[in-house]
Amino acid sequence: MFNWYYVGQYGQLGPLSEEQMLELVEAGVVEGDTYVWKRGMPDWVRADGISELREALAPKQPPPPPPEERRAPPAEERSAPPVLDPVAKYSMQAYYGRPEVHAGAVSPHSRAIAGVLQLIPPGGIGRMYLGYWAIGILQMLLTVCTCGMLYVWPFVDAIVVLSGGVKFDGYGRMLE
Repeated sequence: MFNWYYVGQYGQLGPLSEEQMLELVEAGVVEGDTYVWKRGMPDWVRADGISELREALAPKQPPPPPPEERRAPPAEERSAPPVLDPVAKYSMQAYYGRPEVHAGAVSPHSRAIAGVLQLIPPGGIGRMYLGYWAIGILQMLLTVCTCGMLYVWPFVDAIVVLSGGVKFDGYGRMLE
């Protein structure tokens, strides 16, 4: 039977069954100082004054801590890996916090090949070669969708790549 009521954050709530009331107590919604009422009671009473709820309100023993090897390290021990290369520290990948920045690693890709591939219409192939897939696909789509009018972007980008303006490949490795 649905006989229980309680005063919660949003006012009087109920009717509830005894199982529902016990679930609310176990979930911490109904606490010892929460006022409850059951049909047949003359007035509202604190939940810790009701014998049916008192056992459920008793403090529970906390669960044991997880095994040592699964426990996360304390906050002071957690930190980002140090960046060894002073140039890589200021790369866009390091700026945006990409974890795959390889400090001091040299890219197997060639800046010259990337620049020449970037000049091939519809453009963007050089960026994809370097690992910048999103930029390359966007350059290709914009060039094709505008019937070649926005080929200016891949062309200028090829000059930037060939002149050394792009220092890292898409994986954070240094271009030679």
